[in-house]
Amino acid sequence: MMAFGRFRSRVVVWTSILWIFWGYGSGPSELNLTSLSGERVDPFAAVDSPSVFLFLRSDCPISNRYAPELRRLHEAFSPRGVRFWLVYVDPQEEAGSIRRHAGEFQLPGEILRDSGHDLVRLTGARVTPEAAVFDAGGRLVYRGRIDDRYTDFGKARARPNRRDLMLALESVLQGEPVAEPVTPAVGCFIADLAGR
Repeated sequence: MMAFGRFRSRVVVWTSILWIFWGYGSGPSELNLTSLSGERVDPFAAVDSPSVFLFLRSDCPISNRYAPELRRLHEAFSPRGVRFWLVYVDPQEEAGSIRRHAGEFQLPGEILRDSGHDLVRLTGARVTPEAAVFDAGGRLVYRGRIDDRYTDFGKARARPNRRDLMLALESVLQGEPVAEPVTPAVGCFIADLAGR
């Protein structure tokens, strides 16, 4: 059974890598993303700088524990032209609850609701927190963990050994390919929301 799990994980990783290299994620025109006021938002309308999409759930303890790191990344990369988007994926969560959550944890970036999971499907995100990075041309160049602090659900290191999102952003800003375009993220499953 464990061998099947490892095989399945490898298939997911390689499928995601192929999606990235074949250009899926370039030119997403019909995404149904909204603001908290319910207005339609197209974060790709004026792609002229890299964008980070951070998939979140307010009820996910791992997402919440990453708030300080997300603020640090925003402070480091926002002045360099990177746009940060907070993507809330729970279709049942009220706008007021999302607003309170983002305020309570001081989460930086513009808030999006992906109630239909259009952006989730486009990027291949599976858990929260998970990051997707698009370059200035609108091409998906990274999807995965913020860092390797969590090795499994409920198992964490005191400090991360590798800051994957930071490394991906540095590569994008330097015009270089991301060394590891897909990394496994640990968190709360997005698929759990489908039956709500």
